Amino acid sequence: MVKNSRIKYSTPPKHQINIRAFVAKTLTMKTLYILISTFLLGSLLSCSNEEKADAYGNFEATEIMVSSEANGKLEFFNLEEGEVLEKGAVVGLVDTLQLYLNKQQLLASKETVASKSDGVWSQVSVLNQQLETAKTEQQRIQNMFNDNAATQRQLDQTNSQVNVLEKQIENVETQNAPIVNEVKAMEAKVAQINDQITKSKITNPIAGTVLTKFAEPGEIVSFGKPLYKIANMEEMTLRVYLSELQLSNINIGQKVSVKIDSEEEMKAYEGIISWVSASAEFTPKIIQTKEERVNLVYAVKVTVKNDGSLKIGMPAEMWISE
Repeated sequence: MVKNSRIKYSTPPKHQINIRAFVAKTLTMKTLYILISTFLLGSLLSCSNEEKADAYGNFEATEIMVSSEANGKLEFFNLEEGEVLEKGAVVGLVDTLQLYLNKQQLLASKETVASKSDGVWSQVSVLNQQLETAKTEQQRIQNMFNDNAATQRQLDQTNSQVNVLEKQIENVETQNAPIVNEVKAMEAKVAQINDQITKSKITNPIAGTVLTKFAEPGEIVSFGKPLYKIANMEEMTLRVYLSELQLSNINIGQKVSVKIDSEEEMKAYEGIISWVSASAEFTPKIIQTKEERVNLVYAVKVTVKNDGSLKIGMPAEMWISE
């Protein structure tokens, strides 16, 4: 009689289980490595296929440093950073009280000196009248002498009288010359003070935006002290660098595309090439890799109309053709 017995399943050894797990784990890591490698390779290939800009650079603007042309207390200074100013606007004033007082003193002195000249000219006027009378008598005696109605002595006397009067007039006018020169010197000093008073007014030289303010009302300023910095931001200049091979693709006045970074996609502007350097230079270290720094390039300026988004120092790309 056959006895019932349980079927026993043999359990694989422990070391066989570890080998299977190791193989499974290895296959999984290998698959993951293949996937990552494929993704990275695809990314590199896609990046290599992307178009690159023809040049890179930064925006510039012509900055003007406005300095004081007078010495004294800054009575008022009406401007703020970021403010847009018109050309010719008076934005400040340096104290002109002492200049005004000096001017009044010179004007009074000029009147005193000029009064001396008036006395001299009155003498000249009297002598000129006497000279006219003497010349009339001279002509009458000359006519009589021609008709044998007057003697040589009478003619000589009239000629001598005319000569004496002419020398007297010349002598008086010579005495007046120093007075005239003194008056002219005072007039020059008055004009100089007027020029200093005009320069005490701080007049904005160009239409533009105030970048930096260096002084405040009430401060004592001296000649040459910087007061503020201003630049015309309506048109910006993008300075880029091109290789010798790229120069054949551009001309002054040519339109190009300029792009800056933005949140979604790059923002594009229309630019016009306004200047190309006549000499080559080494690529600026600040914007290029070590390998490219040894290459000779040419600086190029591109003028771009600013819509308010462009700032000094902002990086940008230049595309010769889209």
